[in-house]
Amino acid sequence: MRLSARVDYALRAVLELAESGGTAPVTADRIARAQEIPPKFCESILLQLRRGGIVYAQRGPEGGYWLAKPVDQMTLLEIIEVIDGPLGSPRAVSGSGPLAKVWAALEDAERRILSEVTIAHVVSGELPVALV
Repeated sequence: MRLSARVDYALRAVLELAESGGTAPVTADRIARAQEIPPKFCESILLQLRRGGIVYAQRGPEGGYWLAKPVDQMTLLEIIEVIDGPLGSPRAVSGSGPLAKVWAALEDAERRILSEVTIAHVVSGELPVALV
């Protein structure tokens, strides 16, 4: 599975917000610096995450971003799909050859894993028991 740089940065931005504790909004500049994301790219990703319901935003001198829901309710799949759209594999839908079932099973496994792993799992460094 390949993830775009945009998804990588989005996941890192969400992790930065999760690790900040959520007590106060975090500025895009702070997220960009902490995660080494180009600032303009970070702003664009945060806007997309806001539109997708992953983060809230507040303008002004006390403004910034914070997570829209608890980290144990936010899956990697949810974030990936907000950024890059629905997960899918052109290989799995490209015919009925002998490998089609393999590609379909691989796609199903990816989707299952990404829908079970939450931001809380990533922050804690522990995968769900079902995946270990």
